[in-house]
Amino acid sequence: MTLRDLPTLNAALNATSALLLIAGYILIRQGKREAHRKAMLGAFSASVVFLVCYLIYHFQVGSVRFQQEGTVRTVYLTILATHTILAAAVPFMAIITLRRALAARFDPHRRIARWTLPIWLYVSITGVVVYWMLYVAYA
Repeated sequence: MTLRDLPTLNAALNATSALLLIAGYILIRQGKREAHRKAMLGAFSASVVFLVCYLIYHFQVGSVRFQQEGTVRTVYLTILATHTILAAAVPFMAIITLRRALAARFDPHRRIARWTLPIWLYVSITGVVVYWMLYVAYA
């Protein structure tokens, strides 16, 4: 694996996290607590690996500019802005949510998970969209 492969790996890790978040939600709605726990720990792990790879890539490469102009640039920058702002909150929210669950504090866990899940899922999905727009569709 080279530095050039990291954006693709990061997109795959974001997609994996999104799928595991969705699976975890479905599993807890079905009352499958242990499977839910495993899915959410998997989503957290994928996100941690993503963050490490993301930081390594951007410390080496720096910022990558979106080259297109016009409406598509506005769409890209809007997605990127919302993604970036919410992504800054996800690690804190995920850790708090995870700690409450692991401590068997399920009422406080549920209260924050109702916010954490949609924000984390949005960040994971828009991470894939940003990758696709920057490295695939308009590269």
